[in-house]
Amino acid sequence: MNGPRVGALETRAAPLGEAFDLLAAYRPPDGVFFERRGRGVAGIAGSPPSTFAAIEPSDLSHAIDVLRGAIRGRSDVAPVAVGSIAFTRGSPPRPELMIPRRAVRRDGSGGTWRIDASYGDGISDDTPSFDRVIGRAPSEPFEPVQLREVPTPEGYRQAVGEAITRITDGRIRKVVLARTVEVVAGRAFDARLLAQRLRAVDPDAYTFAAPTEHGVVVGASPELLLSRRGNEVRSNPLAGSAPRSGDADEDRANAEALVASSKDREEHAVVVEAVAETLRPFCVELTWDPEPVLRETPNIWHLSTRFRGVLKEPAPSVLDLVAELHPTPAVAGTPRAAALETIAELEPFDRGRYAGPVGWVDADGDGEWAIALRCAELRGDRATLYAGAGIVAESDPTKELDETERKFRAFLDALRWG
Repeated sequence: MNGPRVGALETRAAPLGEAFDLLAAYRPPDGVFFERRGRGVAGIAGSPPSTFAAIEPSDLSHAIDVLRGAIRGRSDVAPVAVGSIAFTRGSPPRPELMIPRRAVRRDGSGGTWRIDASYGDGISDDTPSFDRVIGRAPSEPFEPVQLREVPTPEGYRQAVGEAITRITDGRIRKVVLARTVEVVAGRAFDARLLAQRLRAVDPDAYTFAAPTEHGVVVGASPELLLSRRGNEVRSNPLAGSAPRSGDADEDRANAEALVASSKDREEHAVVVEAVAETLRPFCVELTWDPEPVLRETPNIWHLSTRFRGVLKEPAPSVLDLVAELHPTPAVAGTPRAAALETIAELEPFDRGRYAGPVGWVDADGDGEWAIALRCAELRGDRATLYAGAGIVAESDPTKELDETERKFRAFLDALRWG
């Protein structure tokens, strides 16, 4: 743990009204936020930020022990840790999970609670108060001179071509290749306003914000990696996509073509097989959609499969299961080791928190974790956007490039509000 090590974690909870906006409990750059449809966790670091109880990057499993050992006052509401985990585990200097000095939790079963915490220095009533969420008009569209693509479009097509060669040769079955766009805005980005905009555009997404090594990662992911409540687990992997259209007939045709696409169904089947294989040993019961179903986002159709399982006793924590699942073929590929090696060789950048797990865990081992997609890392007046596409034998380099362009365009529009 960072900060003082005197005594145990101490928490105190108090009820809040159901109308409370979780975004009011988030304050960048050191706060955390994770929400879908009004449910989730948000927290304030306090001042200085060291008043966070921060879980060391190399010891995420210790989070459960710290939370379970907390001295709880005034209620039995379970304390929580929140954060984002790097795509590739290593030794990032920034803690990945944090126990906020003041958090708000709403999970749909026990109301809305404010949870104050300390780690050895006592709970104080001078913890920072919540802010009112405000908005502003959007900035002007970004000019081409403000954008730098890594790799270039041609470089990305070449990387996809090389990946297809490796798939044809039998070295891998699928790999997910990403690219970035760096924006120089000429103004400071506001992580909370961006999160507010992303949430408004797609309330069904998992909107999130968390500190990173260099700034703040903010996004709105459509993909649930894993949730656990008691013995029940759920997962909702996505793979295979098609563009949305403003014309209703064209939009429906795109959706129907996606369902019929052998290329996209192959890409999706790889993910479903991996999730089923990973979760089955932990479950007494595991079911999933027999055929992919359509999941719509504002600009993209996805193929989706919904999993539901009942865990064996003793039930592993949500963090234990996240560690087993990540990275799924939805963000890496298969076989996993060969796909990760291909990503390291063909992507000319570090993914950081992009495509890693983001979410929360509580003292009971329950929690909810999405995959950090449709996101950007904000650093002052700069933002690095990330987007990827799943590559299989039938992939076309130009079409995969177009998929990443669609994802970038949607996020660039949202970024004007942040």
